[in-house]
Amino acid sequence: FPEMLSNPKLVLVQGTLNVVMKQNVTLSCLSEPGSPPVRYTLFKHSQQVSALNRSDLTPALFTVTISSASDVGKYKCKAEYNNSSGGKYSNSLHFNLIEPISKPVLSSPTSQAKKGQNVTLSCLSENGSLPITYLFFKGTQNISPQKTMQKREAAVIFLLINSLSDFGPYKCKASNSFPNNTKYSNSFNFTLAEERSHSQPLIISLGLMLLLLIIGFALALPFFIIPLYKASE
Repeated sequence: FPEMLSNPKLVLVQGTLNVVMKQNVTLSCLSEPGSPPVRYTLFKHSQQVSALNRSDLTPALFTVTISSASDVGKYKCKAEYNNSSGGKYSNSLHFNLIEPISKPVLSSPTSQAKKGQNVTLSCLSENGSLPITYLFFKGTQNISPQKTMQKREAAVIFLLINSLSDFGPYKCKASNSFPNNTKYSNSFNFTLAEERSHSQPLIISLGLMLLLLIIGFALALPFFIIPLYKASE
């Protein structure tokens, strides 16, 4: 009589659970103990992917090619004897599709600043698998600890403008679990905001008064010219 099958173990022997398009992964399925021959079937969700018969105690090896988003998800395998009903199912392995990130955009609510002012910088990649890790730089110097964002939202840092060197240039770097995929943002510089002198409001007020006087004089001029013209007739 064949030995009672145990629940098989599904193990990843080549590749990773975070996969990219056109990647191959190899899965091993084996039931120990068990008396060969044993039929092993690989399932993606509840859909059969492939089946192999083993006449010895070696594992069944399944190679899966990730060719579309439908190829990721939960995989299981089933071990059974050919002439028996039922069978035993393995643990599940879940594959996640990772995508490269897009070039991050570095921005600020204000482009002008003056010494002693607090400013913010935000960095965001619109596309790419989460989480995304951001780093901020001034020139080539890292100016912040890395910020890992679990949601599609910008990483933000706060800066104090103390000197002319604090106006920039700034950049940020974004990366995720996609292999060899690091992107740098555009360069960003703050410009020096012009200091308003105390005399400016006074000059503006005087200018407005002068303009009103000119307009008033222009409107009143016909009332003086017409009577004089009639008087001269």
